[in-house]
Amino acid sequence: MNEQEKTLTAKEYLSQAYRIDQRITSMISQVQSLRELAAKATTTLSDMPRSSSPNHHRMEDFITKALDLESEINADLQHLIDLKHEVVTIIKCVESPELQTLLELRYLCFRTWEQIAVELYYDIRHVHRLHGRALNEVETIRRSCHEMS
Repeated sequence: MNEQEKTLTAKEYLSQAYRIDQRITSMISQVQSLRELAAKATTTLSDMPRSSSPNHHRMEDFITKALDLESEINADLQHLIDLKHEVVTIIKCVESPELQTLLELRYLCFRTWEQIAVELYYDIRHVHRLHGRALNEVETIRRSCHEMS
């Protein structure tokens, strides 16, 4: 756990995976868009006269940018995998299987509170109460891990 992660609340710490997942999804969308643009750059047909100085590197630029984004995606994926492994380890330290399940559904499966309530057959207010208890346990676990290191 790095210094920045030590200052995060339990909720902020656990929510990191969701933010990374969102970023990866966004970057994948950007790569798809760049690939579509690259395809358009090579297949655009027109009866208009060509410009006197066409950009021969346009497709190469798209491909290079797509490859750069894919490298960033791979780095973020590795970070997400590492973070999820860390989060799983902390969640397994929570004593109650009920709280473990709630934390897994929220922070590893990215379920909404409503979805969690339905899956666990609980009232949403009860889910929020359990979540508060679970966060307190995670905070205690993180503090004890921090003191050991």
